Amino acid sequence: MHPHRDMEIITYLLDGALEHKDSMGNGSIIRPGDGQRMSAGSGVRHSEANPSKTDPAHLLQIWIMPDKPGHEPSYEQKTFPEKEKSGQLRLIASPDGKDGSVSIHQDARLYVSLLEPGQEVTHQLDKGRYAWLQVAKGAVELNGKSLNQGDGAAISNEPKLAIKGTKDAEILLFDLA
Repeated sequence: MHPHRDMEIITYLLDGALEHKDSMGNGSIIRPGDGQRMSAGSGVRHSEANPSKTDPAHLLQIWIMPDKPGHEPSYEQKTFPEKEKSGQLRLIASPDGKDGSVSIHQDARLYVSLLEPGQEVTHQLDKGRYAWLQVAKGAVELNGKSLNQGDGAAISNEPKLAIKGTKDAEILLFDLA
C-alpha cells in the first residue's frame, strides 16, 4: 500500500490484468477494456499488482490534477466492450459521467478507439481546447502525420482531428481545457 492525494488516476489495461486494493475497501481485478478511476482527493492508500506469475500486464496509467484539492476519495471501474470502441471514439472518462463514462474532477474527456487499417475517426476540438493523442498499439495518421505505437502528440489550434488507422491500432484521445 502507498498513499496518494489530490489526483485523478485513470488506469487503462491493454493486456493482462491488474489487481487493485485500497483503503476505501475496494478490491478488483482490472482487465483489458476496463477503465478504472480513483480520485485520491483528501488522501487514499492503495496497492496494485499483476495477479499472474506468468502473464505480463501492459497498462497506461493517467494522472490528472483535479479541479480543486480536497475532494472525497472515490473509486469507479467500468468495462468498455470492444464493439463500442471499434471504428469509433468511445468516451471512457469525463467530468459528468456522460454516456456511461467514469467521472473525473476535471474539465477533461478521455476517448478510446480501436482502428483497423483504413478506418478513420474524427473529433471536433472546440476553440480554446487542447488535445493529446496517445498511440497505445499499432500506428495511425493524425491529420496526415504518421504516429507509431508509443508516440504521443500534443494538439492545439486544430479544430478538426482526423485519426486514421495504418496498422491495427488502439488510441487514447484526451480533450483538455
